[in-house]
Parts: sequence; C-alpha cells; structure tokens
Amino acid sequence: MYYFRGKRSKVKELKRKKIASKYKAILYIILSAFCFAFMNLFVRLSGDLPSMQKSFFRNFVAVFFALIIILKNKSGFMWKKGNFKFLFLRAFVGSLGIVCNFYAIDNIPLANASILNKMSPFFVIIFSLLFLREKLSFLQGTAVFAAFIGTLFIIKPSFQNVDLMPSAIGLAGGMCAGFAYTMVRILGTRKENGSLIVFYFSAFSCISMLPFLIFDYHPMEWQQLVMLICAGLSATGGQFSITAAYCHAPAREISVYDYSQIIFATLLGFLFLGELPDIYSFIGYIIICSMSVLMFLYNNKKWFFAEKKKNTR
Repeated sequence: MYYFRGKRSKVKELKRKKIASKYKAILYIILSAFCFAFMNLFVRLSGDLPSMQKSFFRNFVAVFFALIIILKNKSGFMWKKGNFKFLFLRAFVGSLGIVCNFYAIDNIPLANASILNKMSPFFVIIFSLLFLREKLSFLQGTAVFAAFIGTLFIIKPSFQNVDLMPSAIGLAGGMCAGFAYTMVRILGTRKENGSLIVFYFSAFSCISMLPFLIFDYHPMEWQQLVMLICAGLSATGGQFSITAAYCHAPAREISVYDYSQIIFATLLGFLFLGELPDIYSFIGYIIICSMSVLMFLYNNKKWFFAEKKKNTR
C-alpha cells in the first residue's frame, strides 16, 4: 500500500513540475514576443538609415552575448563534421531575412511587418518537405494555403498599392526565416551546439554587412545609435527568452503563443507611431493566426496519439 501511495505521489510531483515548467515556457515565449516587438519599434525609431546598417548593429550586440556564452561554457568554436554547409546556409539566408524584415518595418505598419515575418513556420513546413522529406498532411497543406490567402489581405496586391513592394519584401523575409529555421532543425538533428549556431549567424551577418557599412555609411545622431543598441538588446533578449522557452517545453505546446507579438506590435505601432492597420489587414491577421492555432492543435493531437500508441505496446 505504501509503495503504491509513494508511486502515485511521485507521478503527481512529476505532473506538477511539468505543468510548472510549461507555464514558465509560456511566460518566456510571450516575453520573447514582447522583446521582438520592441526590436521592431526601435528599428523604426532609429530613422532613415539603410537596412544593412541597422542589421549590422542589431547583430553586433547578439554576437557579443553569444561569444560570452561560448567562452563561459568552454564549448569551443569548431563545428561538428559535415555541419559547415548548414551553418553557412542558416547564416546567409537568415541574414538576408533580417534585411528584408527591417526594410518592411521601415515602410509598412509594424503589425503588418510582424505578421509577414511570422509566416516563417508555414515556410518551415514547405522547406521540411523539400529538404527533410517530411510528409505533408492534407490539413498542413490546407493551413499553408489558407495562410498565404491571409497574406494577400495584408499585402493587397495592386498597382495602386504603394506598400506592395515592401510587403512582398517582408513576406520574402518570412520565407528566408523559414529556410533558416529549417537549417537550424537540420543542425539540431546533427547535434550542433546552439550557442555556436547563434554566434556564427550573428558574426556572419556583421561581416557581410560591413562592406555596406563602410561604403554607404550614413552618419547617425546619438539618439539613432541608442535606438539601434536598444534594438540589438531587445533582439538578444528575444533570442535568449525563446531559447529558454523551448528548454522548458516542446514547441508543439507553446509555439502558438509566439503570435502574441502581433498584439504587442499593433499596440506599440498605435501608441508610438499612430499606426492603425486597416480592416483587410485585420482579416489577414485573423486568418494567419487561426491557421497557426489549427496547426498547434493538430501537432498536439498527433503527438498525443503517438504517445498513447507507444505506451500501449
């Protein structure tokens, strides 16, 4: 009797810890969304500067913090055998995605730029199909298609729409982010160090932006420099928070909360920039977020039945 009581109490304690860990993860991922929304705001407030210049300062702060972590953990700077090409693709395409995102931030409402960048999970599904040979279910295909319909409400393609080009570039930024995250998934399966991935990505971004910074440097007021440093700090806070979130709970349980960034971006855009997205943009937000929730529920249900099947063996 005492044995079964002790066993039940241990199971209850494990469940309690798991629930507590999940709540921590939710708080962390909402914090990361808050940080990234502020990063977008600071990028916009830094004024009329080239996207390359903004990207350099954003990544310079990140590479500094990643370097500290690597030195502290004494994990070294050498990648695992066969991982260089994936590190390079993650860094190259990820850097291109940041430039596209910053260009969109400067030219369209913050909330629109944020939601277009949040198309990255749907692009991950497509690229995982192409590079990882992961199967695409009917529901996933429907969600991806519906999400792209949602982007049309935001982009509003027409020759009269002055936001068409920056919106399309913002969507391209989301596509680049999706490709970069697919490379991160591949590196994860190949047991590459997470801090090393962040370090090489940030270092590559800084080095690749350096020629543009030298030959097309725009003098900055001290206020602009402060805004870019704040953007870098916000981005670093977002990266560390989202890493902590996924350390406390799997992506299938918490990824949907990352879309809280749209709420933060809308509020910050309204409070600091006087921006208010039109009704078509809100329809697009609802469609894309709904498809994200649908994928969230689908992934959890799929995992639940897989676990149930495994436990019945």
